[in-house]
Amino acid sequence: MLRPVAEGVLVHESRFVQSNAVVVQGRTGVLLIDPGVTGSEIDCLANDLSESGQPVVAGFSTHPDWDHLLWHDRLGAAPRYGTARCAATVRERLSDAGAKARVADHLLETEIAGQVPLDLLGLITGLPAETTRIPWDGPTIRIIEHRAHAPGHAALLIEEHGVLVAGDMLSDVLVPMLDWDGTADPIEDYLAALRLLEGVAGGVDAVVPGHGSVGGSGQVQARIDQDRAYVLALRDGRVPADPRIGPSAEPGWEWVSDVHEGQLRRLAQRSGRDGAPR
Repeated sequence: MLRPVAEGVLVHESRFVQSNAVVVQGRTGVLLIDPGVTGSEIDCLANDLSESGQPVVAGFSTHPDWDHLLWHDRLGAAPRYGTARCAATVRERLSDAGAKARVADHLLETEIAGQVPLDLLGLITGLPAETTRIPWDGPTIRIIEHRAHAPGHAALLIEEHGVLVAGDMLSDVLVPMLDWDGTADPIEDYLAALRLLEGVAGGVDAVVPGHGSVGGSGQVQARIDQDRAYVLALRDGRVPADPRIGPSAEPGWEWVSDVHEGQLRRLAQRSGRDGAPR
């Protein structure tokens, strides 16, 4: 079910790791950002839009992780965009015939195996490098590209409505997950991305993370501060005082602590430390 978070901006939350699909209303239809995950959810989203008389006129994927690259034929054949680097990464990852099979194998470990439509996975067009606005007939949507989490990752600022669509950043349930393969300095790149988001935070009334709860205006800076504190603790080899990991984690999200431990190990391998946080 679509839920409004601001005038002309609605969110559909998936039961799979609280994934958020975002709908932005334009003059002739809607922009759909990171559509849902399971076929039934995307079908429900298509029904809601059809009943409201609003066709999908454009799509956007915030980054090249599989759960942000899905589509369904019921959503139509609108152009689907991403940043140039995001689209190039998708093309590379899907360049061999076994790519979709590997995604399907990965899904065998989850409760949604067999429920995810993969036929239209990753069919996105890269916008020219340095593009700062999504090309569509609707509110101005600023693209804030950065080098955090995944290659070509972008947050979207819907300036007219004061909404920041943060991709896989600024979550209340997930810690920052660094891009270990696409950057020489994942720590500094993540901190730089947070500074970019902080630069627009003053005009934001709602923040929509890729996974987790929508935050109001009073939570935007708090989430930036929390993510920065976590990344700095990783950098310095300290135990983060972060409620998203350890015994304070939300029920069902205990696995985020495993993600954190894995990041500690990878950072220790890069820096030559013994891996034991201080």
